Parts: sequence; structure tokens; C-alpha cells
Amino acid sequence: MTITDVKPHHIDEILAIEKLCFSLPWTRRDLENQMNSDNCIFLAAEDETGKILGYIGLMHILDEGYISNVAVAPEYRRRGIADTLINALIDRTKARLSFLTLEVRESNSPAIALYSKHGFKPVGIRRNYYDRPKENAVLMTLFFDREENLQYADNVN
Repeated sequence: MTITDVKPHHIDEILAIEKLCFSLPWTRRDLENQMNSDNCIFLAAEDETGKILGYIGLMHILDEGYISNVAVAPEYRRRGIADTLINALIDRTKARLSFLTLEVRESNSPAIALYSKHGFKPVGIRRNYYDRPKENAVLMTLFFDREENLQYADNVN
């Protein structure tokens, strides 16, 4: 598996995965905007034939990073692809961002466990954030600044 920046020829496969994974999938235009924006990082995991297995997207403003989407094609899950994508994104951003944050469905325990494994901490709930079905989101954040991590731990304990 190789991690690469998303290119125009990847969009059709990413769009297909998006439709399989999400009840309100992003549109082609949304994906292309993320791919073309200077304020975004959009990475894909490809196999040795160039097939897209999964992807991760991030929008950043100043020193803040917001993970917009993480998805792995259902037939390739539980093979470390999401782990590899998250690690690649962390490696690419930790020197210039203070934190990464994301929302995840409250019922998505496998994703919550995955993000926790990478150091993301639950920092809040967004009530009724998701539609189809309506559900709360857990807001999770990974702080890169050690001092911020300590302040967060003090506030939680």
C-alpha cells in the first residue's frame, strides 16, 4: 500500500467509496474542491495496482486542522489502512499545526477506538449533528502541543 496525494484520476473511486460509507456522501465537486484547495490535505491509500482503498481529508486554517473525512472501502477494512492514513496525516501536519480535530458518530465505536489509539481525546458532543439517522457527534481532538495536552488533562480530571 502507498499513501499519495489525491489526483484527479482518483476522484471516481473516492466518490464510489464515499457513497458506500456515508448516508450523506460528499459530491464530486466537494471532493475536487478539497483536492484543489491550498488549505486542504487530501491523501489516498492505493494498492500496488493503483486501486484506491481509502482516503483522508483535512482542512487547515492557521495552526488548526479539521479532519473532514476518513473512509476505507468496506471490503478492505480491518487491514490497517485507516491507521496508515491517520499516521501519514499526523506526520505531515504535526510540525505546523497545534491540533487536529474531527467529529464522529456517537455510535461508531470502532472509529472512536481508532482515533483514541492515535491520541485523539473526546472534548465535546455536537447534539443532533448527523442526519440519516439523526445522531450526536463526539468531537475528538489530538493536541500536538504538550502544554495544551497537560492543560486539557488538568481540566478533565
